[in-house]
Amino acid sequence: MLTRMVFEYVAGFIEGYWPYGILFTMALESALVPIPSELVMPFAGYIAWKNGSIAMALEAALIAVLGNLLGSIALYYVGVYGGRPLILRYGKYFLVSKDEFERAEELFRRYEDYAVFLGRMMPAVRTVISFPAGVFEVSLGKFVVLTVLGSIPWNLALSLAGYAMGPYWVIIVDYSTYVDLAVMLGATLLIVWWLLRNRRR
Repeated sequence: MLTRMVFEYVAGFIEGYWPYGILFTMALESALVPIPSELVMPFAGYIAWKNGSIAMALEAALIAVLGNLLGSIALYYVGVYGGRPLILRYGKYFLVSKDEFERAEELFRRYEDYAVFLGRMMPAVRTVISFPAGVFEVSLGKFVVLTVLGSIPWNLALSLAGYAMGPYWVIIVDYSTYVDLAVMLGATLLIVWWLLRNRRR
């Protein structure tokens, strides 16, 4: 969890430089800088609540998706040109463990290109998934489409949750671990549904 000073700095940056603060922080998050979306997006929703505009919350989600895409493309090209040894050697400095990277690799082995879409919704994996996409040479066009589609539900849910909770938005940050577990469960159910659907076919 972020220290209170960093927490307040990130929140102040987002509010002071809206909407560019959202774009910048969410791009950094997707490029492996440890700025959690569980802080950025609920706070953006809260700002929208203060202004009495749900349209601002929707705007924040769309800007966040763009930020995710920019950061993800940067990490994708690190994967293209750096390869697996780079993340295994230096990943610890970006809070990416060997186990987390291997989980992302496992997604690619099981679900091929669609791991990008599923990975964007899964805790820990969602920020690192772009690197193996580059390593395994997913086409850039497909990567962009799947990254955008996978980023929309997460950002929209957090932004609208922050809007709905208003001044109590910080509760989402306090219980972010449970939020991640709920998302993991939802993603798991989605995978099971997809497997059963394809088995019937």
